[in-house]
Amino acid sequence: MNAKWKCIVAGGLAGAANGLFGAGGGLALVPLLINWVGLEEKKAFATSVAIILPLSVVSYTIFCLRGGSVWGEALPYLCGGIIGGLLSAKFFKKIPAVWLHRLFGALILYGGVKAVMLW
Repeated sequence: MNAKWKCIVAGGLAGAANGLFGAGGGLALVPLLINWVGLEEKKAFATSVAIILPLSVVSYTIFCLRGGSVWGEALPYLCGGIIGGLLSAKFFKKIPAVWLHRLFGALILYGGVKAVMLW
């Protein structure tokens, strides 16, 4: 499969995760971009961030069109998320890729354990 199709499939899987779970597209996307598409780790993390925003907007738009809206509940988290995003972007280039990889793995592990414990 050529690189263009790999990117389309990886994006489709990230979109499906975002649509089904409301988040998690980046958790699927980063490993696919690194291992399957062949992007360097830091570029894969940055690319994932650039992809997830539009996917989240599409997911939220569909949610709203079907009668849901959670702006009131989401606003405090959005403010904190903006601050966290700005701070982490500032330090992104200073963090070695191996530590980004380890932090990302810990996040996936934590999310997996939490998901299993909900059952």
